[in-house]
Amino acid sequence: MSQAAVAASIAVDAGERPSRWPYAVLACFSLLLFLGFASTFSALGVTLPNMVREMGWNWTQAGLGFTLLGVSCAASSYLPAKLIRRFGVRAPLLLGTAVLCSGLLCLSRTHSLPPFFAGTILCGIGYQLIAMIPGTHVLSSMFSRRSLTFGIYFTSGSLGGVAGPWIVLSTMTAFDGAWRMVWIVLAIAVFLAGTLSTIIVGRGSDSHQRAVSDAPAPLAEEGWPVRAALRTPQFWLLFGAYFSQLLILSCVASMSVAHLTQMKITPAIAAGMLSLEALVQVVARLLGGVIGEFVSRKLLLLCGLAAATVGVWTLSIARDDTALVIYALLTGVGVGLTALSSTLLLLEYFGKKHNLELFSIICTLVAVSSFNSLVGGAIRDATGSFALAFQLFGCIPALIFLATLVTPRPRRAEDIV
Repeated sequence: MSQAAVAASIAVDAGERPSRWPYAVLACFSLLLFLGFASTFSALGVTLPNMVREMGWNWTQAGLGFTLLGVSCAASSYLPAKLIRRFGVRAPLLLGTAVLCSGLLCLSRTHSLPPFFAGTILCGIGYQLIAMIPGTHVLSSMFSRRSLTFGIYFTSGSLGGVAGPWIVLSTMTAFDGAWRMVWIVLAIAVFLAGTLSTIIVGRGSDSHQRAVSDAPAPLAEEGWPVRAALRTPQFWLLFGAYFSQLLILSCVASMSVAHLTQMKITPAIAAGMLSLEALVQVVARLLGGVIGEFVSRKLLLLCGLAAATVGVWTLSIARDDTALVIYALLTGVGVGLTALSSTLLLLEYFGKKHNLELFSIICTLVAVSSFNSLVGGAIRDATGSFALAFQLFGCIPALIFLATLVTPRPRRAEDIV
């Protein structure tokens, strides 16, 4: 039996003693990713207009808060990896729950810019501690069918983006338009989900470790050393792919409605296309996880990059219903498949042993994508349109597509005979 087959056989879901813990852990991480995205990026985008109106801020000040949310999230990416390696998976989940709740409560008490900025920074750090990095690390250890597992997990984050606005609007309706109650309700939900998930994930992780220890001749985790992986072009292509989908996702979310309304599209239709794009992301991530068990993940990545490129370029010139639907469908498919397949290929190419650190590095470096709104705004001011911004941003996944197409799987020197 090959080493890969033996390693897979000791995964809990592939062993001789089936356990329900992995599925409970998957459910907990999916809930945390759902609530984490819904209570931060998604909720802030919907609540911010009400905060601006009541506080009397300008949109430069409000936009800076959104930028701080993204930058603090990316800049803290190495923190969960350090905590997991030193204290185990409970530590980032417990700390992240506390920090995220503190940030949400800080936003609920906002009466000036400093607490608003502090709240967004705390929310960014808290989201990173409970979301993708600990989730992908633990789930990749517990499941051998990683493509399907990650598809389900990533889908929960997309669902958070779809549900976030409804949570905000429903809460404000229930409390007579009080936007401060949105943050309080979300803080309570995060506290309950985070506390429960910390307990379940901790026990599930312990159970998995015992199962692995009891397996005959257990294998050490295999994988490339971090420095060796960083010296390969394939790592930087995967970073570029992950960066490009975040760039497209954020620029569409922040600029598409303003761009389309300027192109004489009604605000209702423009917002509807944004919702359709988010819904397509959900479907793409789930189906991508299923398909990824049978087809090359590199093929999925190439399809995702191509779809994202064509989708955002179509957005730049969309004026009729056909173009709008093409933009929404392709952008949703592109973002969903690219995020999923680049994460899976990182594991496939460089192994599990140091995936925690490698994925943390990628999440840290993509902080630069948070400045796309500033770049897009500058282009809009200089040219009178967002079209050039979308066209330039679309060039990034196009270039990554061409480079990925001709780049083979990485091979270590000791593997070459």
